[in-house]
Amino acid sequence: MRLSLLHLATVGRDQPVGEALEASVTLAQKADSLGAFERLWFAEHHNMSSIASAATAVLLAHVAARTERIRVGSGGVMLPNHSPLVIAEQFGTLAELHPDRIDLGLGRAPGTDQVTMRALRVDPRASDRFPEDVLELRGYLSDETLVPTIHAIPGRGTRVPLYILGSSLFGAQLAARLGLPYAFASHFAPDALQQAVEAYRREFRASEQLAEPYVIAALNVVVADEQERAEALAASVLRSRVRSLASRVPAYAGRLDDATVEALMDSPVAAQARHMMTYTAVGDVAAVKDYLERFGQHAQADELMVTNAAPGLANRLRALELLAS
Repeated sequence: MRLSLLHLATVGRDQPVGEALEASVTLAQKADSLGAFERLWFAEHHNMSSIASAATAVLLAHVAARTERIRVGSGGVMLPNHSPLVIAEQFGTLAELHPDRIDLGLGRAPGTDQVTMRALRVDPRASDRFPEDVLELRGYLSDETLVPTIHAIPGRGTRVPLYILGSSLFGAQLAARLGLPYAFASHFAPDALQQAVEAYRREFRASEQLAEPYVIAALNVVVADEQERAEALAASVLRSRVRSLASRVPAYAGRLDDATVEALMDSPVAAQARHMMTYTAVGDVAAVKDYLERFGQHAQADELMVTNAAPGLANRLRALELLAS
C-alpha cells in the first residue's frame, strides 16, 4: 500500500507566515529524501489564520522546484472558486516545468465560509456546475477541448492526472462515473467513508486515465519514538483543533487563552473535534504501523494519505523518519 502526505502549510500561534512556509518546504524536502512517500498534497483554504496554502498553485511551484522525486499536487483545488481554464493553465505550467510529478486533486466545497466566498466573487451556485467543470478542465488538459477554439496553453496535452476529493456519496459517484481516482477526506469527515468507497468501487467505469478503481483514504497520524510521547503530542493536537473550532464561534472571539481552551475540553466543541479525528493513529512505530494496516483494510484503500499532525517542526520531521521506517 502506498503512503502519501497531506499538508496544510500550518501556521502556528504567533508564527510568521514566511517561517511556516519555509517549514513546509523543509518537510517536503525531508519527505522527498526519505523516498518512502508517493506524493505530497497541499489543500486550498481561505481566510484561515492557521493555514498558508490558499494560493495552492504558487506554493506547489515553489515546493516542486525545491524537491526532486516526490509527486506534488493539490488536495485539493476547490474548483468552484476558479475558472477551469485558469486551473488548466496553472497546472499545465507546473506539468511542463516538472514533468510527471504534478497531481490535480479537485474538491467541490468552497474551502471557506459564506462571507469569504463573496470576497472570492464566487457564485453560491458554482458548486452545482462541478461535474461539468471537471469535464471542461479535463478537456483542456487533453488534446480535445470541449470548448471550441479555446485551449489551455500551457496545459494542452499534458494530461495532468485528476483526482476527485470528497466526503460523501456525491464525490464517490462522480469519480466512478468519470473513471477518476477517489480520495476520501476521512481525516476530518469520517462518517461516510465505507459507504462512499463501496459505491465508488461498485459504480466505477474505466477511462483513459484509469482502468481500475483507485482509492486514497486520509487519516491523521501522531507518531513518536515512545508511546507516551505520542499520546502527549496527540493531546496537544486535540487542543489545537478545539481552539480552531471555537475561534469560529462569536462568543469565544478574542478570548481563547489556554484556560478557556482547557475549560472547553468537556464541551460540544471538543466532542466535535474528537469526532473529526476519529481516524487518528497515535503511538510509536509498531502501534502506528498496526493502525495503518487495519485502517487500510477498513477503508478498502489502495493508498493512505496521512496528515503529519504533531505540533512543531522537529516533531514533524521525526514523524516522517518514523513513518518511513
